[in-house]
Amino acid sequence: MSIKTFELISTTENNVELISYVALPENAADDHPVPGIMVAPEWWGVVDHPKDTAEKLAKAGYAAVVMDVYGEGKLTGDAAQANMWMEQVLADQDMLMSRCRLILNDFSDQLAVDGDNLGAIGFCFGGKVVLDMAREGMPLKAVASFHGNLAPKQPADNNFSAKVLVAHGADDSMVSMDAVADFKKEMDNAGADYTVDVYDNAKHGFTNPHADERAAKNDIDLGYNEKAANESWDKMMDFMKANLS
Repeated sequence: MSIKTFELISTTENNVELISYVALPENAADDHPVPGIMVAPEWWGVVDHPKDTAEKLAKAGYAAVVMDVYGEGKLTGDAAQANMWMEQVLADQDMLMSRCRLILNDFSDQLAVDGDNLGAIGFCFGGKVVLDMAREGMPLKAVASFHGNLAPKQPADNNFSAKVLVAHGADDSMVSMDAVADFKKEMDNAGADYTVDVYDNAKHGFTNPHADERAAKNDIDLGYNEKAANESWDKMMDFMKANLS
């Protein structure tokens, strides 16, 4: 399926431009809106991996937007820089969530997007972003996290309505199995509908083909696992199909 891509610029109330990246199926039009999927990238920003993800989603018939939560389209391959930017936005999580809500509203206002049928997927830091969007009660039907940070901005409560799919690597040294257990407790307490899949021999970042090179360059414990990446992607696509009609 042929697709079209463009930048979606959202301006915050203090005039920061959030430069998100949209991919749409060519046939998505005003009279034929399609379900939308928000994509929250890893801490590197709107780099190739999340853009490729959005394009894959568009080829599968979804509208997709990669959220620029840092603002000004900032991106990096340097872990120290990425960590600094991530810490900056995590220091003001209300601001982070208001940026996500702004992008969600601007994206769902696109005539080609069915605003009543929205999902979200996030990678690493982005996994936390999309789970927190659901915890904040944003109108997401389905949320998937890949090797995500599971720590909540505030715990989910009984207003939590999104279905959740979590793909976690068994060898992830950044998000512990204790964190996964805490997350399951949180979801159980909220009465949420969730699935956690743990992939063997998979490290943090296992879906990103650039993970090994990033690990070597930055001396951090990341690794790509093609089998886990493909299996978790297929599972996520089935999950979205089941929940976004």
